[in-house]
Amino acid sequence: MALSPSAPPDRTPPALHERALADLRFIRQTMEGAAAFTTLSGTALVGIGLSALVAGAVAGATPGAAWLNVWIAEAALALVVGVLSTLWKARAARLPMLAGPVQKFALALAAPLLVGVVLTTTLARAGFYAVLPATWLMLYGTGLLAGGAFSIRLVPVMGTCFLALGVATALAPPALGAAAMVVGFGGLHVAFGLLVARGHGG
Repeated sequence: MALSPSAPPDRTPPALHERALADLRFIRQTMEGAAAFTTLSGTALVGIGLSALVAGAVAGATPGAAWLNVWIAEAALALVVGVLSTLWKARAARLPMLAGPVQKFALALAAPLLVGVVLTTTLARAGFYAVLPATWLMLYGTGLLAGGAFSIRLVPVMGTCFLALGVATALAPPALGAAAMVVGFGGLHVAFGLLVARGHGG
C-alpha cells in the first residue's frame, strides 16, 4: 500500500516565532535607548555655562593675574559640578560609575585637562596670559572630541565647536581672547546643555 506524502512541518512554531520577534523588539529598543542616553548631564552643562557667563563678567576683558584667578575658580566649580552630576546620573540609571563608557570618557578628557594645568602654570609664570584663552578652548575641545567616542554624537560636535573657536581665537587679536572664553565656556555650554537635556535623558 503506497503512503501519501505528508505535508511539510511548519519550521517555526507560532509561539516560538512570536517570542523571537518580541526579543528582537526588546533588543532594538534597548540599543536605541542606550544610544540616546548619556551620563553627561545637560542640566549641569547649562549650569556650568551660566556660571561661566558670570565668571566672564567678573574677570573682565583683560587677561591677567586677577582674571586668571577668577577663571581657575570657575574651572574648579565646573569640574565639581560635572563630576557630581555624572555620578548622580549614572547611579540613577544603574550604570557602573567607575567602568565602561563613564570611565573611558573621563580618561579621554583627563589628559587634555592635565596638559592644560601644566601649560597654564608655565604660561602664567612667564606672563603670557593672552595665550591662555585659545589654549584652554583648544585643549577642552580636544578632550571632548576624544571622550565623544564613548558618548552621544552631540559631544564630539561640541568638541569640534570648542576646537574651532580656540583656533580662531589663537589667530585673532589677543584682545578678543576674554570674549572668546565667554562665548565658548558660557554660550556653547548653555546651547549644548539644552540640546542634551531635551533629547538625552536630562
